[in-house]
Amino acid sequence: MSKITVTGSLGNIGSYLVTDLVALGHEVTVVSSRQERTAAIEAAGAKAAIAAIDDVVALSKAFADADAVFAMTPPNLGGSNVVENTINAGRAIAKAIELSGVRRVVMLSSTGADHASGTGPIVALHHIETLYRQLPEVEFTFLRAGYFYTNFYNDIPMVQQAGIMGANYPDNVALPLVHPKDIAAAAVRELQQDKTGKDIVYIVSDVLTPLEYTTILAEAIGREELPWVVFRDEQSLSGMLQAGMPESLAQLYTEMGQGIRTHKLMDHFEATGAPVSGATKFREFAKEWALKYTEIQ
Repeated sequence: MSKITVTGSLGNIGSYLVTDLVALGHEVTVVSSRQERTAAIEAAGAKAAIAAIDDVVALSKAFADADAVFAMTPPNLGGSNVVENTINAGRAIAKAIELSGVRRVVMLSSTGADHASGTGPIVALHHIETLYRQLPEVEFTFLRAGYFYTNFYNDIPMVQQAGIMGANYPDNVALPLVHPKDIAAAAVRELQQDKTGKDIVYIVSDVLTPLEYTTILAEAIGREELPWVVFRDEQSLSGMLQAGMPESLAQLYTEMGQGIRTHKLMDHFEATGAPVSGATKFREFAKEWALKYTEIQ
């Protein structure tokens, strides 16, 4: 069995990933910035390495002797320079990979990461992929994930208060979507494989339009319909600001919506055949969404 270091603590992906790796008999180290997560990490059968995501020295120690690393750069690192802060964290991870001597890395990336602009916060992942490509003698898999199913929890207040869902793109654009547990399953597969060079693997569980997924969510909560409203860019930005989102982040998400509207986020995914390998279909997730909907009423 292998020694594998996982960044991202026990989050949406890490909770599944660590459980799966430990069950397979791997020796797992989990990097977390929070000391209070130690007990939960150890309870999952892993070793905790407490380190800030931009602490090169601490990360190097966590990666030392690892046969493979799962590298996830946390998004939205605060302040007004979200993209810059995220890239800097990726730069620290890259340096730690180089110093530690680890030779196999699976990076969590995103659909749309092939573009250097026009994709909102995903731009940071483009630059981090570029940083990683410059590391010699390290075999990388860029695991490009679709839009997380769990992001739909953020839409619950809009549904409850206004009876709608919406964004600054139309209801007929096909979006690649993914369940975090399917990302974890793909990461497990990649971490256990020897590869050469730098390759891209898409992980998507379902591809649906807003018209299709709002219909599924409406059925899950017993509504006859859940209309999709197309907001103008300025309306989308204003709505996020009113909800308390920092302006710089709201602008990035507005730009991401523009990238969806123009298919920029999906063009490479579609050009490679729009592969769907995740096992969890959106209709199954809708049951989880409906439970959350009921809990926060």
